[in-house]
Amino acid sequence: MFLTECPRDAMQGWGEMIPTQKKIDYINSLMGVGFDVLDCGSFVSPKSIPQMADSGEVMDAIDKSGSATQISVIVANLRGAEKALNHSNVDILGFPFSISETFQYRNTNKDQEEAFAQIVEIKKLTEDAGRKLNVYFSMAFGNPYGEKWQWEDVDLWAKRFQDIGIRDILLSDTTGTGTTEQIELLFSKIPPQYADIEFGAHFHNRYEDSYAKLKAAYDSGCRRFDSAIKGIGGCPMAKDDLVGNMPTEQVINFMAAEKIDHSLNLLNFESAYNKAKDVFHF
Repeated sequence: MFLTECPRDAMQGWGEMIPTQKKIDYINSLMGVGFDVLDCGSFVSPKSIPQMADSGEVMDAIDKSGSATQISVIVANLRGAEKALNHSNVDILGFPFSISETFQYRNTNKDQEEAFAQIVEIKKLTEDAGRKLNVYFSMAFGNPYGEKWQWEDVDLWAKRFQDIGIRDILLSDTTGTGTTEQIELLFSKIPPQYADIEFGAHFHNRYEDSYAKLKAAYDSGCRRFDSAIKGIGGCPMAKDDLVGNMPTEQVINFMAAEKIDHSLNLLNFESAYNKAKDVFHF
């Protein structure tokens, strides 16, 4: 299992501003858990996501000395990518590419073709800097805008991204609309066609739906999952009523129930969980 913890996703829509030092302390506690990746900042317009305005300062203060965990951030354009790459702690840039044209424009102020062209340029930047690029397929399981969903659209864009050399794609259920049937359909049909691409699952869902969605993806071959402690967060650009992230503790419960090996330090996870209580007041 390849596991990504997403404090950025948890924090970005939080209603009150979280002090920078509190973010740093929380992320540094997560560095000791053993996640493969921490998605912990974004270099986007502070007008759009005020909570992430201090991402540069946070990145520079992350202690990577005793951890193999990689650091990922979100960017939505070339300028954001350039800013992110100025921070040596950043290993991975993530770009949200939407299967919904409406959401692509709403989230990044670009249509799909413009976003695709930006990704081509950002990919070159990351390669020149020796970093990685992840592409998130936002609205991969449907959308709230009345646009017709069909799995072939996801397949079409997977092919186009394969052609430009993208190697990591996260199928994202941005508003929690995905069903277990859709999850099984996408993960059984698409990844087998693209041996060069590693696909993962970035689910937003209600707490009680977690196990069924994890199992649907896992049984269909997915071995890469994003989550956030307590399921806090969601995408503030998607709609007003945020649907939470996949809860990390539910992923841990799922792995235990299914007897799936992992390398997480559960004592350190408990410590990070307690810090999360202080950050998010649960």
